[in-house]
Amino acid sequence: MHERGTSAERRYKRSHRRSPTSRRRHRRHRSSRHRSSRHRSSYSRSSSSQSSSTARAPSIQDDEDGHLIYRHGDILQSRYKIQATLGEGTFGKVVKVKDMQTDEMMALKIIKNVEKYRDAARLEINVLEKLAEKDPTSKHLCVKMVHWFNYHGHICIGFEMLGLSVFDFLKDNNYQPYSMEHVRHIAYQLSYAVKFLHDNQLTHTDLKPENILLVDSEYELVYNGKKKRDIRKLKRSDVRLIDFGSATFDHEHHSTIVSTRHYRAPEVILELGWAQPCDVWSIGCIMFELYLGITLFQTHDNREHLAMMERILGTIPYRMARKTKTKYFYHGKLDWDEKSSAGRYVRDNCKPLHRYQQCEDEDHRQLFDLIARMLEYEPTERITLGEAMRHPFFDKIPEEQRLPARERSHSLSR
Repeated sequence: MHERGTSAERRYKRSHRRSPTSRRRHRRHRSSRHRSSRHRSSYSRSSSSQSSSTARAPSIQDDEDGHLIYRHGDILQSRYKIQATLGEGTFGKVVKVKDMQTDEMMALKIIKNVEKYRDAARLEINVLEKLAEKDPTSKHLCVKMVHWFNYHGHICIGFEMLGLSVFDFLKDNNYQPYSMEHVRHIAYQLSYAVKFLHDNQLTHTDLKPENILLVDSEYELVYNGKKKRDIRKLKRSDVRLIDFGSATFDHEHHSTIVSTRHYRAPEVILELGWAQPCDVWSIGCIMFELYLGITLFQTHDNREHLAMMERILGTIPYRMARKTKTKYFYHGKLDWDEKSSAGRYVRDNCKPLHRYQQCEDEDHRQLFDLIARMLEYEPTERITLGEAMRHPFFDKIPEEQRLPARERSHSLSR
């Protein structure tokens, strides 16, 4: 779970995001992602889970935020040698380590020595262990957890080494959109991986470009006559899905608010309850972003978010407007002043979905048909990922990129 190269160090830091309105409005920071606050569940501890001493003296220390203080060259568990810091987040830090037993590199997520982050890490480990039981060879494209242990109050989770996130590659490429073949292949793999979760009563709840990692982010430079400069083109578009810290089983407590703002489904904003369809909405937003290099819903305000939805997708259904207990509607209509500065901004800078389509050929039409089906307001009417995998947009997936169909399962559960 990591990217190669200098960009890796930015992986877990907030990043600027391009939006359909970024030419008129300065880029805004991405909102912090919401974590599900769920009931704790038990998980089995192996002998490797117990605290251990490091090869380094003196004693272990934490900083004021609970991060482990370390130096490059330190050895954890008498086994993992720290090579570099890859990034950090609210949860802790991610470092590149060398496993001295196997001589292989690994990305190690070092959780803060803070109870709430330990609890969240245990939930993630439980999901990762369940996924590994069901899919030991990771054929369903979820990141592989190699090992985990408790190091002086810091839960450490080791992951296979991967490349850049699809967001970081996009950003490093000056937000030049992915090619249609890469949009198709990435969306196909993402739908396949998330369908595996859904088939096993699990909702990811935090799908976004940052949580889709390239297996290999090597690229070639290709001259773009329109831009009059070289752009990066991926050599391979294989991906893995990461970050299961907010994943929720059907039978578990469902937090009111989930998902990172830009990829949040309307039923979540309206507090109408959510299930697997909220992941499908997120995938629709991601596909749009890969295709255009811009965020579909660039906002940090619920009312403005809903106004953008109505401008792009049409009126929010009366049933949803009447059922919500939120204060965003008046007599079933969105309480939004189109003549205000915010109203003019949304009207001038957002447009109906089909108008974002770059050309009228069959590929582009099929892509936007699938995105529109993923962005149905009513969760019950939204396309399922099983249906999405059979959509004509994916008919052109080359034989060597096709993934095996699988039977529905009911055995993966906490």
